[in-house]
Amino acid sequence: MSKTIEYFVAPQSPWTYFGNARLVAIAKKHNAQIALKPTDMVKVFAASGGVPVAQRPPQRQAYRLAELARWRDFLGMPLNLHPAFFPVSGEPGARMIIAARHHDGGEAGMAMLAALGRACSAEEKNIADSDTLVAVADSIGLTGTELRQLAGSDAVVAEFNRNTEQAITADVFGVPWYRVDGEGFWGHDRLEFVERSLQND
Repeated sequence: MSKTIEYFVAPQSPWTYFGNARLVAIAKKHNAQIALKPTDMVKVFAASGGVPVAQRPPQRQAYRLAELARWRDFLGMPLNLHPAFFPVSGEPGARMIIAARHHDGGEAGMAMLAALGRACSAEEKNIADSDTLVAVADSIGLTGTELRQLAGSDAVVAEFNRNTEQAITADVFGVPWYRVDGEGFWGHDRLEFVERSLQND
């Protein structure tokens, strides 16, 4: 029986961006399903004691940049350490991801998440801007104007809020967060343990 990976994300997170493709490959290898759950990290931080990057002590901010550079070089992925539009609200992008999944299926939702990660972390784009979101969707073969309209619907907003409540209930405190059989794994550097959990019967 195939397993499900609950995948709590925020599109503005460079750590989410780093792990997307590897998660997809792991899920495909083990015939696992990905339950994509874009989440409001402002509310998750408020519930878990976390603070936004700009409010963290200088030592933590400096180490974060060092780790981003290490992973950028190790994975060979483009990344701006100081993106033009960061910090940025993740909610508009999160709702576009949910809209893509509703309109075009799970693969479209994952593709939209990956595209927004690149746009924010590597392409100097403002993923809180409505027109930018439409352009990003169009660039990967989706219909951006339709998704923008759907992203404002009651169904999409309700799912976004539900994802956030589920994250808080599951003791999520950062993204990406993976959950398999009720066990949580924080960070793309825990993907090896996610894969091991998929191998356990």
